[in-house]
Amino acid sequence: MLSVKDLVVSYSGVPALFGVSLDVNAGETVAVVGSNGSGKSTLLRGISGLLKCDKGSIVFDDKDITQKRAHEVVQEGIIMVPEGRLLFSKMTVMQNLRMGAYQVKDKHEIESRLENVFKVFPKLNERQKQLAGTLSGGEQQMVALARGMMASPKILMLDEPSMGLAPIMVKEMFKMIRDIAEHGVTILLVEQRLQETLEMADRGYVLQTGKIVMSGNAGELINSPEVKKAYLGM
Repeated sequence: MLSVKDLVVSYSGVPALFGVSLDVNAGETVAVVGSNGSGKSTLLRGISGLLKCDKGSIVFDDKDITQKRAHEVVQEGIIMVPEGRLLFSKMTVMQNLRMGAYQVKDKHEIESRLENVFKVFPKLNERQKQLAGTLSGGEQQMVALARGMMASPKILMLDEPSMGLAPIMVKEMFKMIRDIAEHGVTILLVEQRLQETLEMADRGYVLQTGKIVMSGNAGELINSPEVKKAYLGM
């Protein structure tokens, strides 16, 4: 479904990714793990069109999208849930969810998507009229995930979804991501949390200082001494 080849992305002329390559197949949950500053968020921003790619290629559903702008990438079905959630805090939960389907004109389609979202996130059905900014961190992350689902993504890219959450909510958040995957959504998950992320993924990539240093079956990566060395400095 998604093929990234030899991707180079820079900030203000300074390279942050150095020839990164990865693939995501339809129906998979693929993890990209690495410590803070390794280039994980840069990778997602490059794929999503928020950052211009200096070199390399991004192919999605057999279409080259390397130079497409962010809104065009969204139209292709690539949806990113950004780090920090970035909700509209003074809008209600329902208004935030509807923003996820802003490109959809068919009211019946929007209602159908809302119905499906509330099946995965029943608590949001109870909080429809509550302002997003008054929710807890975990509930806000729930809204961010649900808003992404409202776009009916072909692939959902999650950027550090556990960031800023209490430990008990981190566990709940990973459960929500599993629920989304079980509904057939392809997921590219970027995270610092090595154990929890690889436990739920099919395959994984380890990113270090802008380069992929290891990839493979998620179960194998969890127990790899090389991964512990690259990731934890052990």
